[in-house]
Amino acid sequence: MAIALAKNGGLSFVFGSQTIQKQVEMIEKVKQHKSGFVISTANLIAENTLKDVIALKAKTGHSTIAITDNGTANGKLAGIVTSRDYRIGTDLMDKKVKEFMTPFSKLITAKVGITLSEANSIIWEHKLNSLPVVDEDNNFKFFVFRKDYDNHKDNPLELSDETKKLIVGAGINTRDYKDRVPALVNAGVDVLCIDSSDGYSEWQKATLEYIKAEYGDRVKVGAGNVVDKEGFLYLVEAGADFVKVGVGGGSICITRETKGIGRGQATALIEIAEARDQYFEETGIYIPICSDGGIAQDYHMAIALAMGADFIMMGRYFARFDESPTHKVLVGGNYMKEYWGEGSNRARNWERYDMGGSTGLKFEEGVDSYVPYAGSLKDNLDVTVGKIKSTMCSCGFTSIAKFKEDAKLTLVSSVSIVEGGAHDVLVRE
Repeated sequence: MAIALAKNGGLSFVFGSQTIQKQVEMIEKVKQHKSGFVISTANLIAENTLKDVIALKAKTGHSTIAITDNGTANGKLAGIVTSRDYRIGTDLMDKKVKEFMTPFSKLITAKVGITLSEANSIIWEHKLNSLPVVDEDNNFKFFVFRKDYDNHKDNPLELSDETKKLIVGAGINTRDYKDRVPALVNAGVDVLCIDSSDGYSEWQKATLEYIKAEYGDRVKVGAGNVVDKEGFLYLVEAGADFVKVGVGGGSICITRETKGIGRGQATALIEIAEARDQYFEETGIYIPICSDGGIAQDYHMAIALAMGADFIMMGRYFARFDESPTHKVLVGGNYMKEYWGEGSNRARNWERYDMGGSTGLKFEEGVDSYVPYAGSLKDNLDVTVGKIKSTMCSCGFTSIAKFKEDAKLTLVSSVSIVEGGAHDVLVRE
């Protein structure tokens, strides 16, 4: 899901209700999926065997292996091995790499300092799948892959960093952050977010202060959730780079029902948007806000933006797609995808909700549910984005910034909502 969403211009936060190691592995998988200049993680020496090649491929998933004098990613390049250099079942497992690798003398290489555009031109000119980049002493530095160029052309809106790696975030808690955050940063995470239904707390302040003291502006971190001006300012002054708005409005959240805590999403969003704008006028610092909850129809996304949201969290929306990590199941004759809240027992998210005294939740703040299966992410997202653009155009705007600033909002009655849909007719299937 994180890979598919980044390819389409969105940002995923890998969930934190799992071990640190598993979350790190997910982050690394996203960051290694596509790059510009790739530091090789699959390296051997010429004296290794075909058995070693096959084992390394199984371990890393990489079919292109750099052969260096010391078996590291920065040793002197001796050659490369790809799946076209050997035949499993024909070649002996103890066959030396030096006997079947493509030696350095036959490789087309580039020197450090070449631009990504220039590297891609060499790849196309010589019909290569990969281009090794070396320094003046032929020490290996990077690979540039043809597939990454193709991926970018197929996904022009992809969200990537300066090295062309996909952007990905991670959810964290206020319990093990001193262990989790360093591991995530080392894995290459781009942005963090404290995941909680109650952001107006000393625990979040302490977490934010630790991250800012350790990493400064090198690591962006969001906090939340809050529903009023006071909560917003509290997190901003503690160091939050963005703030999530909404308590109890998510489709699988029952915080309001179980604790009586929360606020209408529109009311909370409008107040905090005003607080954000006022803070910007006073300090010159703009803190983006994320609307989290209350999205039932596609047009609700446009309303959230018109009310001042800078971006929107859409868990239920994306849970419906092939790329979401849950199972597709048949329920009542219809295909559904599993979807549960981080406050449910199924999430086993003790770090987020544990009140102490036992190893289990005292009560749940989320439900275990299903959402209708909807197919692929890209197909559905194209339709949704088209609707949002159409809504903006109908209002006379071609940019989100102007839409947020000048869109007119009006209160409507329940009768108005009913008459806004098909009514007093029998709709043909």
